[in-house]
Amino acid sequence: MLKLGVTHPEELRALIAFRLWYEKKRDIAAQEEHETSGWDRESMRRCWTFLDKTSRSFSAVIKELDGDLARIICLYYLVLRGLDTVEDDTSLPDEVKQPILRSFHTKLSAPGWTYNGVRQEEKDRQLLVEFDIVIDEVMRLEPRYKDPITDITRKMATGMADFCHRADTKSQFGVETLEEYDLYCHYVAGLVGEGLSRLFSASGKEAPWLGDELVLSNSMGMLLQKTNILRDYREDVDTNRLFWPRELWARYGFAHPQELHDPKNEERALFALSEMTLDALRHVPDALDYLTLLKNQSVFNFCAIPATMAIATLETCFMNTNVLHRNVKIRKGQAVQLIMRSTNPREVALIFRDYARKIHTKARISDPNYMALCIMCGKIEQWVERHYPSFVSIQTSPTAEGVQASIVSTDPRARILQRDQMLERKKRGGAGQAAAADQSGFMWELVVFVLLGMVVIVGMGVAIAWFVATYLAD
Repeated sequence: MLKLGVTHPEELRALIAFRLWYEKKRDIAAQEEHETSGWDRESMRRCWTFLDKTSRSFSAVIKELDGDLARIICLYYLVLRGLDTVEDDTSLPDEVKQPILRSFHTKLSAPGWTYNGVRQEEKDRQLLVEFDIVIDEVMRLEPRYKDPITDITRKMATGMADFCHRADTKSQFGVETLEEYDLYCHYVAGLVGEGLSRLFSASGKEAPWLGDELVLSNSMGMLLQKTNILRDYREDVDTNRLFWPRELWARYGFAHPQELHDPKNEERALFALSEMTLDALRHVPDALDYLTLLKNQSVFNFCAIPATMAIATLETCFMNTNVLHRNVKIRKGQAVQLIMRSTNPREVALIFRDYARKIHTKARISDPNYMALCIMCGKIEQWVERHYPSFVSIQTSPTAEGVQASIVSTDPRARILQRDQMLERKKRGGAGQAAAADQSGFMWELVVFVLLGMVVIVGMGVAIAWFVATYLAD
């Protein structure tokens, strides 16, 4: 704590403020929440316990979703976590794993089904051992919720089964090309985003058409998944699994992924890491577009907090040799700052802009990806500037409700905006005199520019005539 106070005092201040002042949006165990949270049922209480065990970070944001959406997303997460646990167990023979994965979605309508064939080392093994309680709760859901969960589970399980079969029978590496990498991330994360959008729409808390925004939903999931894959390099390679595409790291002269963490290969390994970062960053504009579509505050927080933590993780990992040797995470104080700031689309966009600038600053000219990285960071900056112009200042007023916007008058773009606003008012007939004055001012500027141009042209003519008369005359 003392070290944090010296090196990052603003993060220490955020930690203290968070512990002292942060209040949970809801308490799912409270009596008045039982109808929507299901806390009064022993089976649902056990599901909430499993959620806490599988992911503390996701658990916190899921529990703060409004109404019954928290319970629905909890069950959705546990179903997919159970599926992922089967896929992760490399000790299961392909002939055993394939039928389980491909029929997993049917188990959601099979009361009493459990599975204890996963090895003891798997962190979420107990979830599958007691999976019947998850099934019981899923079967309680209305069709508008159960159908999307079942459909996404089916699609994801099919994709996972295909990749597991390839890795077990055809290739020593699970992912060969960048196209396969995108497809794998779509199956394991893009589909999760699609399912979430469908559930948000079905709940009525977001627009009905949000569930049809497949590209944006996919990009949200892809950004998070590719960040995790990038960060987990050492953990995956030590367990003889790697999701970095062979096409990517092979172009830097590596014959096997284990070679990346050899100290003598550090520079080339960092270039491979740089390209992985670049590939993840290309999903940022779509992710920011998606966040602007969300209207419910609890849904926005649920999506925005993981997204801002993803961009912070990418910046922390970028050109960081520690990624090659251990699992790298952002600081706890940094995470708290992001949680406290990720409350609206504008603030989230500024967070992305700031971290994109940091990535750009850390980029090396010797990196083959340098130019592409600069362009990608510029695209993020451009997205933010287009949606939230820097010459518009936003302040929270203690005497007025909400926020107030003001124009930074020193910015040249402010004059263009003000002129356009005056012209617009003139069209509406509201401020004809002011608009005329503005037009008059504009004409005076034009006259001055024309006169200056004429003076320059005449001056140049006189100078040329003098030069000819002095030096070229007989």
